[in-house]
Amino acid sequence: MAVGIPNHEAAKPHGAGPGAVFTVVVAAIFMSNLDLFIVNVALPSIGRDFGGASLAGLSWVLNAYAIVFAALLVPAGRLGDRTGQRRVFLAGIMIFTLASAACAAAPDLAVLVAARVVQAAGAAALIPTSLALLLAATPPDKRPGRVRAWAAVGGVSAALGPVAGGLLVQLDWRWVFLVNLPIGAAALLAGARVLPHPPPRDSEPLPDLLGVVLLTAGVAGLTGGLVEGPSWGWSSAGVIALLAGAAVAIAWFLWRCSHHERPLVELHLLRIPAFRSASAAIFVFSIGFAAMLLSNVLWCQTVWHYSALRTGLAIAPGPAMVPALAVGAGPLTRRIGSAPVAAAGNLLFAAGLLWRVFSVSVVPHYAVDMLPSMLLTGMGVGLTLPTLMSASTTALPAARFGTGSALVNMARQVAFALGVAVLVTIIGVPATAAGAVTAFRHLWLIMAGGRRAGCHRGRLRPPPAPRPSRAVTGGSTRERGWRAGGDGRPARSPGATDGPLGER
Repeated sequence: MAVGIPNHEAAKPHGAGPGAVFTVVVAAIFMSNLDLFIVNVALPSIGRDFGGASLAGLSWVLNAYAIVFAALLVPAGRLGDRTGQRRVFLAGIMIFTLASAACAAAPDLAVLVAARVVQAAGAAALIPTSLALLLAATPPDKRPGRVRAWAAVGGVSAALGPVAGGLLVQLDWRWVFLVNLPIGAAALLAGARVLPHPPPRDSEPLPDLLGVVLLTAGVAGLTGGLVEGPSWGWSSAGVIALLAGAAVAIAWFLWRCSHHERPLVELHLLRIPAFRSASAAIFVFSIGFAAMLLSNVLWCQTVWHYSALRTGLAIAPGPAMVPALAVGAGPLTRRIGSAPVAAAGNLLFAAGLLWRVFSVSVVPHYAVDMLPSMLLTGMGVGLTLPTLMSASTTALPAARFGTGSALVNMARQVAFALGVAVLVTIIGVPATAAGAVTAFRHLWLIMAGGRRAGCHRGRLRPPPAPRPSRAVTGGSTRERGWRAGGDGRPARSPGATDGPLGER
């Protein structure tokens, strides 16, 4: 991997200005992120419409999407690096929009899950390429801010998603998918006109496709074993087969990544310290985030018997905290570093979960029980995820923007699937209200405990700071500072003229 590619070369303009590119990218990212939050709110309504489907069955509406999304993110990012991010991005918007129409028309749960798989393939194509297009159109010194704003779009989607989902479900749950059609069509038409044309890397072959199959099988088997364990029995042949098969598939996948000439996951990217630490922290945090999000929806609609609209309004204050904190934490991060900001976010998120553990009741007391928890967890998400996303992606070399950002998002989606699976495993189907309170408390307590690991993984090691120019004793040359190499060690790179490729 060439880590000495000059940043000024990667930033050459290839189309419309950064503002126009950002607008198109925001529309596509907004659409895909909005889908996540409104589908969560719609899940109980989908279950009722499909003959009272179980929580384990309904969870595949979320998990099938997350698993396929995770498995295809890196191939899509690599395909964008190889053939051009613009082409893959526009194809992703088209696939996602058409699959959304299929989701809305689904006659049963099986067809809906199948359409969600296709929808996930479209999202996998547009997410990593969107960030690569944005970075290609943005000067190097502006990239951290653009990445933070890109990540904040998810916060805006999160803030609007629960309320929008509640309103749409009041009409029919199918509208949560139909709403994607006008957004997707507008983004597709505008993108064809304004997106830049970063040079493709035509000589680079596609990654190991067997690795895609192994990753999908491994995560699906692990998720399936966790989801079906309570109903099938943890010692049943089916659960043991799923978990054993998952272990074999994941081990084989990792072996191929370390031995294949074109691995699905380029493990050497993990030798970049800031990228490695931030990606691990994102994975841990996202497990708790997914479980928290769905647990609040289920609690409001199945225990407090809120309507979908009231549920959306109850959840909205938390996500509404995210956009302002995502952008506002930028100066603080530059002043004290990513690690303290991400650690503070983890602690606030844990505090929000613990609040519910000790205040929850089957009798609705929203202002005392849920509102403080939503505000604390919202602040935690706003400080943590954008900070870690910025720390990881800005540590990448320019030639791996698409692949590296896909790897980070892959970790997030695998974590989302595991978070939902853990929720289904812990909550199960409580027979009484008291049993529901106990199950939800156990879930929130376990997720809060996981924040300690998130804080530990959030101890990001920044790249070595550039040293002032100084004469080299005993030599005739003058050293002009150091830059961080791909493995995190100080290394001179004759082709590079800008600052370190690490976190700014």
